[in-house]
Amino acid sequence: MTNLKVMATTPQQSRATSIETSPLYNRDLAPVEPAGRTWSTYNYAALWVSMSVNILTYMLAASLIQGGMDWKQAVLTVFLGNTIVLAPMLLNSHPGAKYGIPFPVLARASFGLLGANVAAVLRALVACGWFGIQSWIGGEAINTLLATLWPAWSKNTHGVAICFMIFWAINLIVVLKGIEYIRFLQGMSAPILLGVGLLLLGWAYTSAGGFGPMLSAPSKFQNSSEFLKFLIPALNGTVGFWATVSLNIPDFTRFARDQRGQIIGQAVALPTTMTLYSFIGVAVTSATVVIYGSAIWDPVQLLSRFHSPVAVVISLLAILLATLNVNIGANVVSPANDFSNLWPKKISFKLGGLITCFMGIAMMPWKLLANHRTFIFGWLGGYAAVLGPVAGIMICDYFLIRRKVLAVNGLYLRGSEYEYAAGFNWKAIAALAIGTGIALIGLVIPSVRFLYDYSWFVGFAVAFITYLLLMETQTKRG
Repeated sequence: MTNLKVMATTPQQSRATSIETSPLYNRDLAPVEPAGRTWSTYNYAALWVSMSVNILTYMLAASLIQGGMDWKQAVLTVFLGNTIVLAPMLLNSHPGAKYGIPFPVLARASFGLLGANVAAVLRALVACGWFGIQSWIGGEAINTLLATLWPAWSKNTHGVAICFMIFWAINLIVVLKGIEYIRFLQGMSAPILLGVGLLLLGWAYTSAGGFGPMLSAPSKFQNSSEFLKFLIPALNGTVGFWATVSLNIPDFTRFARDQRGQIIGQAVALPTTMTLYSFIGVAVTSATVVIYGSAIWDPVQLLSRFHSPVAVVISLLAILLATLNVNIGANVVSPANDFSNLWPKKISFKLGGLITCFMGIAMMPWKLLANHRTFIFGWLGGYAAVLGPVAGIMICDYFLIRRKVLAVNGLYLRGSEYEYAAGFNWKAIAALAIGTGIALIGLVIPSVRFLYDYSWFVGFAVAFITYLLLMETQTKRG
């Protein structure tokens, strides 16, 4: 009878049996079986629409205009930056869709079974910071709109802190619902959020009798040299905006029905939605100059001027939905898996998500946002210098070293071909340190400041080449 059971076992069942007792395995990190791969082109398009439609995207092109660009240059820069980041996004998506494995498990192939925790924790800490920032922005939105509906609320000196904790708690509830609830939330909200943006655009055009003077303002750059000097760091920042998710995108593509669906969904939705919403931000802000006499870049401040309670409530719900979507999709899924990878038998996806929520508070987002220069040049530029090298190493390993072939069981078993030296691939760690170090050296040596201004590109290229050379040397010796 026992032999009959063994003969009836499918290859998938045999694989699960062999790896599920490993200390590197739990159900959340396990390869997604074919029955669980249900995400279609629509789900990936909806994912990017819901994550791209948020307050920071609305204000992204505005920062470029403040730097001297005209609106066409700013919107085109956003489009170009998101087209560039689409390349590593799709490259890292491939192993997730092919093998059904999440980001930290994929990282075991290049960094080693235990060394993957280095890459995973770096990615998780960045996500925790972003989680806190988005929660703080959501809390500020609730506070502003509560003061509009209930003027006495504005006298509460702890209003922002209270609203921050309320929004933080909402995020916590969604985390406890799990990954399938996240897919439902984003699939439902994507068309609503796009519709609200287009309605806001229509209101601005009608109320101002056009889009206002900002769209007719010329570029402030005198020549091509001045323009390029601003363009490259701006592109670096735009790429860095989604460099985070380009790393852990296997956390989502592991649920794909096929490669074609996830590629089309992402390629269509990411650059177009980011560009469209950036244009909406610029056009509506331009119209506020005509309507209110000054440029109002913050959509929350703009909505607070609406006198209709119905409009305020609808706007409140739309902003909360938008901020919640991007926070869960971009800042919870990855660190939840990353923390789980540290101790798979004890830390589940939900427990990893809870750790992320509390780390988001511990990183004090109000301080990260207190200084505009610290946020843009310190936070965004700093983590791009770290995540770029991780992406370079993983892409080089999967496409050039392994030719897209992974032994999935080996990614969960100690002593496999991914064991390297006691679980660590020191060549990957060295490439990461060299790539990050060269990108950050521009911070301390002014004459090579450009290395930091282009931190994601520099880190990616240096780590990619260094890792390739080190691994090829090992192969030749072998």
